[in-house]
Amino acid sequence: MVAEKARVLNMVQAIHEALDLALARDPRVLVFGEDVGRLGGVFRATEGLQAKYGEARVFDTPLAESGILGLAIGLAMGGMRPVAEIQFAGFLYPALDQILSHLGRWRHRSRGRVGLPVVVRAPYGGGVHTPEQHADSPEALLCHTPGVKVVIPASPERAKGLLLAAVEDPDPVFFLEAIKLYRGSRAEVPEGHYTLPLGRARVVREGRHATLIGYGGMVEVMLEAAEVAAREGVEVLVVDLETLVPLDEDTLLEAVRETGRAVVVYEAMRTGGFGAEVAARIAEGAIDHLQAPVVRVAGYDAPYPPFSAIEHHYRPSARRVLAALRRVLTH
Repeated sequence: MVAEKARVLNMVQAIHEALDLALARDPRVLVFGEDVGRLGGVFRATEGLQAKYGEARVFDTPLAESGILGLAIGLAMGGMRPVAEIQFAGFLYPALDQILSHLGRWRHRSRGRVGLPVVVRAPYGGGVHTPEQHADSPEALLCHTPGVKVVIPASPERAKGLLLAAVEDPDPVFFLEAIKLYRGSRAEVPEGHYTLPLGRARVVREGRHATLIGYGGMVEVMLEAAEVAAREGVEVLVVDLETLVPLDEDTLLEAVRETGRAVVVYEAMRTGGFGAEVAARIAEGAIDHLQAPVVRVAGYDAPYPPFSAIEHHYRPSARRVLAALRRVLTH
């Protein structure tokens, strides 16, 4: 249930509030990762939590992502509810053995007797001129891992409710947070504890001529493109997937059937990105309604450019989304 009172917060503040509430409500919740304790995290999402809850519940780890995930798995098997932070999503790669071999498999491996209520938080994506690997978007790797959920919020009020739901979920949840939105996105956030359902997409703008589909940091890009298109007389329906796994296929397909034209937007590399899965689902479930091919707007098949203004050419922009819209509308 959502409280009536609300304040304007940015995404970091909303995430901090969610972690604070989770720690206060459940003594089994532990928060740990690189620099999350005394420093309060690189982006200060955990600032002050160690002082409030103690070093036994909010603590720093070595620079060892595989160890962080292994610790989270062990704690969850022991009855705790760990919330592990990976400092940047591009640092997840050393932990892939723990993720692929163990994290998502335990419920199946134990024939349903052992679940792992683990949340793994990680900032992802570009737009703020970060060093190499800091702007990677590895969500497709995670989505290809059976047994885990993947959630990517697009605004502060959604981030808080979804993170609290993820902490209470009985299975592993990867919770990716767009770096550009940390302080660039502000919204009214209800006070107190509330959860939002995982596994549901949402329509954030109605339209009838074409459908834009994306998640996380791309939602504001799609809305910007839709606003420009509206001035040209084009009404664009915008879908925020929000949860990639499990994917809300019903909302996705209904949104495409309404307009007959679809553009999928994501900032990961184009080849093998999650947008390809979205396009495949559309082809399987709504091809009879399509009036034009599904078009993807994505990053390029190259490493994300570090420390550079070139990233604004790599990362999808409203200009590129508009070009894709014109392509499907004139097909």
